[in-house]
Amino acid sequence: MEKRLRLAPSPTGLFHIGTARTALFNWLYAQKIGGKFLIRIEDTDSVRSKPEYTRNILEGLEWLGLKWDEEPLKQSDRISIHKKHIKKLLESGNAYRCFTSEDEISALREEQKKKGLPPKHDNRHRNLSEEDIETFISQGKTSVIRFKIDETIQIKWVDQIRGEINWKGKDLGGDLVLSRRAKGYEIGDPLYNLAVVVDDNFMNITHVVRGEDHISNTAKQILIYEALNFELPTFSHTPLILNNEGKKLSKRDCVTSIDEFRDMGYLPEALANYMAFLGWSPKSGESEILSIEEISKFFELSDINKAGAKFSWEKLNWINSQYIKSMESKKLSKIICEYWNNMGWEAPSQEWAIKLTILLRDSITVLRDVIYQSKPFFLLPPIQKEGLDFLENKDCKACLKLILNYLVEKNILKLDNEKAKEIISEISKSHNIKKGTLMKSLRVAFFGCLSGPDLIQSWELLSESKSDISRIQRCLISV
Repeated sequence: MEKRLRLAPSPTGLFHIGTARTALFNWLYAQKIGGKFLIRIEDTDSVRSKPEYTRNILEGLEWLGLKWDEEPLKQSDRISIHKKHIKKLLESGNAYRCFTSEDEISALREEQKKKGLPPKHDNRHRNLSEEDIETFISQGKTSVIRFKIDETIQIKWVDQIRGEINWKGKDLGGDLVLSRRAKGYEIGDPLYNLAVVVDDNFMNITHVVRGEDHISNTAKQILIYEALNFELPTFSHTPLILNNEGKKLSKRDCVTSIDEFRDMGYLPEALANYMAFLGWSPKSGESEILSIEEISKFFELSDINKAGAKFSWEKLNWINSQYIKSMESKKLSKIICEYWNNMGWEAPSQEWAIKLTILLRDSITVLRDVIYQSKPFFLLPPIQKEGLDFLENKDCKACLKLILNYLVEKNILKLDNEKAKEIISEISKSHNIKKGTLMKSLRVAFFGCLSGPDLIQSWELLSESKSDISRIQRCLISV
């Protein structure tokens, strides 16, 4: 039998990291067992669902490298089929019309709250006669369809992550609402638990992998599976992603959408790698820097932890920096050039861009870092206080004059690393000046401070962009 897994997001917001990790776990396991990874867009909430969120989810999956195997299914296209199955449950006696008004439900909950009881429907209309139903309808009352839940029943299943799970019928909040309100004998639009069961069965889903916040839904859905004589899939419930306080990661924790991670400069390979280790780790202790293709070869749902996984910026940043360091220079340079272009900065040549990429690569944590770190190579940096203090030193002024005269007299318009080293060495020997003093003087001229990237490589780049001499000159004028 073909193994089939699915991601079933609701397009009511941007693609969240929690949904992305669920997608990743589904994709990894599908790869591991030779199955298929499918997408179902659960867009039956017509008020909150938006096409732009659907696009955002699909684009985010593509960016992360999580390719699906069949055309995504839209749940809203299947509403009439959902209603047919609700009708079957009505006809079989597993469901009934409930005319309890919203005001009556609110009053019931208020009474339960005063008594210290959990909110739970009292199933008051479970045994209405046909005459009762006709009376309510003639009075213009609307009804939902409720699924009967036997409070004495024990629902059990073996979860691939959590082992055996037991749930009591009396703890499910009363008979389950399957559809929204409708007039007369109509059936309203289906709700989540009914639609999920019908669609998972239609898609022949064999494994349902989703967050632990769905455990109670699973208990309810198993009852619906059984009432409709559907074959049960294998269930797995992943731990939640937590913030530093041990609470569920949310928008209050700032960055949560995949778009935001991308905009901050995280590589898709790094983010996917990190997400795989959020709640999971291989038993055999493999390297932490692994592609999702490599991870899928030994990924097991049973290795996922039951406890919540704390999100760590430090760990994500480290993984991202490792991917940046190992990326082929030309490929990384192409990505970095996009950041420069967005700033209106143009590299003198492709070779120059690659050289600057190599120079800065080891100091980049996220791609956006390159804007700040490369800015001094495109724009004249101001001279900071420590630079101004150093320029007041007569030796500094003398060093810069000697270097400038050397460049002008020998008509050196462009130099490489070796030539730059030669100039420093020659002036140092001929004028008995320490190389360190010469290099610090140049660093102040080039960057306006006493820190920065490798000076010799920087000089080569500034020489090629024809800005090294002008930077030296401005220091001599300002001192």
